[in-house]
Amino acid sequence: MNAQEMHTDSAGELRELYRELILDHARSPRHFGKLPHATHSAEGINPLCGDKLKLYLDVDDARNIRSACFEGSGCAISVASASLLTDTVIGLSEEEALAWFTAVTTRLTHSDPAEQISSLDIGKLKALEGVREFPSRVKCATLAWHALRSALQQRPTPVSTE
Repeated sequence: MNAQEMHTDSAGELRELYRELILDHARSPRHFGKLPHATHSAEGINPLCGDKLKLYLDVDDARNIRSACFEGSGCAISVASASLLTDTVIGLSEEEALAWFTAVTTRLTHSDPAEQISSLDIGKLKALEGVREFPSRVKCATLAWHALRSALQQRPTPVSTE
């Protein structure tokens, strides 16, 4: 096997690993349900796909996210993205969570890596990058992240991907 074949094979294995991660979070979402003592919340709607979610955050006086949960329904990508989001933001400050919003949404909406403005290592969230190949699915993957920003900014109206 030459170097090109090895690279292609490992890229395919990586895509399969990411696909499995998405399916795992879609089938068994983490932090799913209503957060009884939420201090911040936001609704998100993707009318094109039918995704609907509500994100709940418990933010302490120091502006750190103590807990995050979501409820709603949607496609596998939308649910997996919300699940990955809640895993990511628990324990972050509001400022750090907004930096993650920028990093993830930029990576998902820009096809040119040179345009990606964040230096954050998004780790397992790279699993969502496959949606760039399907522009209509990008809105599914970014819905929860837009709800995060809306919740942190305490905007009263639901966010929409349209």
